[in-house]
Amino acid sequence: MAGPRDPAERCSCRNTNCVERPLRRLFEGLASGVAACPWPFVLVPLLLSGGLGAGFLFLPQRQANDIEGQFTPTWGPAKAERDFVRRHFPTNDSERFSAPRLPTEGAYAALIAVATNGTSVLDPAAWAEVLRLNATVHDADYERLCARSAGGCASPNPLLSRWGDAGPPGPGSLRFPVTDGVFLGAALGGVETDGGRVLRARALKLVYYLREDGPEAQDSRQWLESFLQNIVSKVAELRLGSIQVTYFTSLSRQQEFEGNAKSVIPLFSVTYFLTISFAVISCLRLSCIRNNIWLASCGVLSSGLAVLSSFGLMLFCGVPFVVTVANAPFLILGVGVDDMFIMIASWEQSSRKKEKSGVKSLLAETYAEAALSVTITTLTDVLAFFIGTWTAFPSVRSFCLYTGTAFVFCYVYTMTFFGAVLVLNHKREQGSRHWLTCMRVDVGKDQAESSCLYNACCIGSCSRQPSQPEGEHPMSTFFKKYYGPFVTNKWIKVLMVLLYGAYLGGSIYGCTQVREGIDLRNLANDASYVIPYYDDDDKYFSTYGPRVMVLIAESVDYWNESVRLGIESCTQNLENISYVDKNHSESWLRVYTELAKRGLRGLININSKTDFLNNLTGLFRILPSFEWDINKTQDEIEASRFFIQTVNVTSAVDEKNLLNQLREAAKQCSIPLKVYHPAFIYYDQYLVIVQNTVQNVVIAAGAMLVVSLLLIPNPLCCLWVTFAIASVIVGVAGFMTFWNVNLDSISMINLVICIGFSVDFSAHISYAFVTSGESSANKRSIEALSLLGYPVLQGAVSTILGVVVLAAANTYIFRTFFKIMFLVILFGALHGLVFIPVFLTFFGNFGRSPNTKSKKLELEKL
Repeated sequence: MAGPRDPAERCSCRNTNCVERPLRRLFEGLASGVAACPWPFVLVPLLLSGGLGAGFLFLPQRQANDIEGQFTPTWGPAKAERDFVRRHFPTNDSERFSAPRLPTEGAYAALIAVATNGTSVLDPAAWAEVLRLNATVHDADYERLCARSAGGCASPNPLLSRWGDAGPPGPGSLRFPVTDGVFLGAALGGVETDGGRVLRARALKLVYYLREDGPEAQDSRQWLESFLQNIVSKVAELRLGSIQVTYFTSLSRQQEFEGNAKSVIPLFSVTYFLTISFAVISCLRLSCIRNNIWLASCGVLSSGLAVLSSFGLMLFCGVPFVVTVANAPFLILGVGVDDMFIMIASWEQSSRKKEKSGVKSLLAETYAEAALSVTITTLTDVLAFFIGTWTAFPSVRSFCLYTGTAFVFCYVYTMTFFGAVLVLNHKREQGSRHWLTCMRVDVGKDQAESSCLYNACCIGSCSRQPSQPEGEHPMSTFFKKYYGPFVTNKWIKVLMVLLYGAYLGGSIYGCTQVREGIDLRNLANDASYVIPYYDDDDKYFSTYGPRVMVLIAESVDYWNESVRLGIESCTQNLENISYVDKNHSESWLRVYTELAKRGLRGLININSKTDFLNNLTGLFRILPSFEWDINKTQDEIEASRFFIQTVNVTSAVDEKNLLNQLREAAKQCSIPLKVYHPAFIYYDQYLVIVQNTVQNVVIAAGAMLVVSLLLIPNPLCCLWVTFAIASVIVGVAGFMTFWNVNLDSISMINLVICIGFSVDFSAHISYAFVTSGESSANKRSIEALSLLGYPVLQGAVSTILGVVVLAAANTYIFRTFFKIMFLVILFGALHGLVFIPVFLTFFGNFGRSPNTKSKKLELEKL
C-alpha cells in the first residue's frame, strides 16, 4: 500500500502512517542491498532450502494420520469417559467377551449380506449362502484368534448360533427386535413385521471379533489384513447368487484414510504445470529482450522453495504431518504467484516512471510500493493461520503451523530471492541480451526487411526498433475505459446493490442450514470398498443406534432404598429421551431389585450393606454377564453400569442432539452419572466445532483490523476491509452448505484462511479509492480499478489455478478444500472488483486524505 511520504505529515485520525513510513524506509534499504549484490540473495535461499529440505527424511516418523487423534477434540469428554471404563471395567477377550461392553470398537471384520432381487435373507437359498460365507471366514486361524465367550468363539450373529445348519427360522417364528431375550436390532436389517413377528428381512450382519489382549493382538491384526486382501476373491469363489456382500474391518477406516495423501500426489505436477503456464502467459512479451518468462518461472520456483523450507523445518521440529497438510502446497503456490505479479507490476510501473534511473533506484521504488502491500497481505494470512492453531483439533493445528510457516518463507523469498532475480533480469535487459540464450541482440541492416515474427524472436521487437519500456497493460486499459465506467453507471449500481442483497440473503439462509461434523465415510476414497458397506449399514441397520453405557461413576450406597430410587429415577429420565427405546434397557440393579421383591433364589434382603454385597453372587449365577457391570471390591462397589438402547440416530443432527440430551440428563441426576459409547469419541466434535470456528474467526478478524489500522494509513479503508471480511465469511459459510460441505475440522481450516484472503482483495481497491486525487467518487472508483483491478484479477486466477486440480480428487478432504477455497476467492474477488467499487461511490468525499493529489502519482504501482 502506498502512503504519504511528506515528512511534515503527522499521525492523525485520517492518516495513521506512523508504522507505514518507517517500513517503507526499511524496504528501501533492503532493496539497495539486494540491488548492490544480488547473487547472495539468490544462492542463500537455494542453499537454505536444500538444508531444510533434509527434514523430509523424518517424514515417515512424523506422519500422524490416526483419525481419532487428529479429527476429534483433544480433550473431548468421551476420551475421559473411555479411560474411566478401561480402569473400572477391564475386558477379557479370551473368556468373557461381550461386544456392547467394550470400551473401544474392538478388533473385528464385518460382513453385510443383502438378499438379491428384493427377496429375504431368511429364504432357504439365501440362508444357505450365508452359511457358506460364514464357513469361509470362520477358518482355523480365526478359531485360534477369535474373541471367546462361554467356551467358544463369540457368534458373528445370534441367529447363526441358534439355527445354523438347521435351516433359517420360518416366517413368524422370530420376534423383532428381541426374540427369546436376544436383541436382533443390530443383527437383522430391513425387517418387515406383522404384530412384532418377522415376515422377511433384507439383510443380515456378521461381525467376527478377535482378541485384542495378550500375545494374540498382533496376530489378530495380521488376520484382519489377510481378510482384506483375500475376501473379494473368496466371495467370488463362492459364486453367490442369492446374496450380495459388503465388508469392513476395524482397520479399514484408518487404512483408507492413510491412502488419501498418496492419491493427491499426481495432482502436484498438474498444478505446477498450470501455474507456470499461467505465469508465463501473463509475463509474456513480444520482445526477446523484455520477455519475462524467467521471472515467471523463478516466481513459481520461489513458492516451491518456500514449501520445501517450511515443511523441512516443521519436520525437523517434530510437528506431526497430517494428511490435511497435503493441501498446503496448492495454496502456497497460488499465493506466491500472486505476490510475484504484484512485484512485477510494481517494477514495470517504476521502470516507466524512472526510465533513466539505476537499478538501485528502481528496486527501491518497487520495494517501497509493492513490499508493503505484500507485507500486509502476508501478515494477515500468517496471523490467520497461527490463530488457527488455537483449536481443539490436532489436524487443524498441524495444517495451520505448516501453512503459516510456509507463508513466512514465501514472503522472505519473495523479498530476497525474487528481488535478486528482478535485478539480474534487469541487467540482462540493459545489456540487450536474449531472454533464452543471454546472447547480445543487435539490429543489423541485413535484417531490416525480416518478418515481424523473426524480429520479435531474434532481434528484440517486431518493429525492428530497440526495445523500449512498454506502455499501459491492455487489461488496465480495459478496466479504465470499459469496466470502470460500466460498474459506475447509476443503473448498474442499482443492479449491483440488488445483487448484493440477494447474495447476503442467500448467505444468511445458508448459515442457518449449516450441518456440523465430519461423516467418517468421507475420510475414505470415493471408490473405497467401505462406501458400499456404509450405505448398506445406513439403509438396513440405522433404526437402532449405539447401545449406550450409563456409568455410576462413584461409590454409592446401593443398599439404601432411597439411593436405588434415585438411580431408577435417573434411568427413567434417560429412557424418556426421544432417541432412547426404554423397552430394551439392561440394568443389573433393576433385575437385582426385582428378584429381591419376589424373593427368588434366596435374594430376600438387599437393604443392608452386608446382605446386598453377599447376595450378588446369586445374581451372577442367574445372569453371569452382570458380573462384568459391577466393579466390586471386598466391601464396596466402586462403580457400576447399565445399558440403554438408542434408536433413529440417522444423521449428524441426531448424533449431536443425542449426545447433548444424554449428557444433560446425566448432569441433572442426583447420582454421579456418565454416559459413554465408543462413537461418542467422534460425536464430541459437535460440542466444539462451532465454538472453535467462531472463536478463531472473531480473534483473527480482530487481529486483521489491528494490522490494517497500523499499516494502512486511512481508517475508512480499514472499515471497508472489515466489512469485506465479515461479508465474505458469511458468504462462504452460507454457500458451502448449498455445495454439500459440512462445518467440520477441514472446512474450519478454510474459514480461517477466508479472513486473510478477504483482506488481500479488499484492501488494495478501497485504499486506492480513498487516496485518489480525482474530483468525483465515480472517477476515483474507476482509477482504483484501472490501477489495481488487473493485479487483483491475476491474484484470484493464480490462486484458483493453484487449487483447481483438487476438484478432480476422489477424496472428500481435498475436494472440500477446493470448494471452500473457490468460494473464498470467488467472493473475495467479487467484493474487490464489484461490490466495494460500487459501494465506495455512495460515500463521496467522506474519509478522503487531505493531500490526495500528491498521493495519486505515488499510488501508481500495480
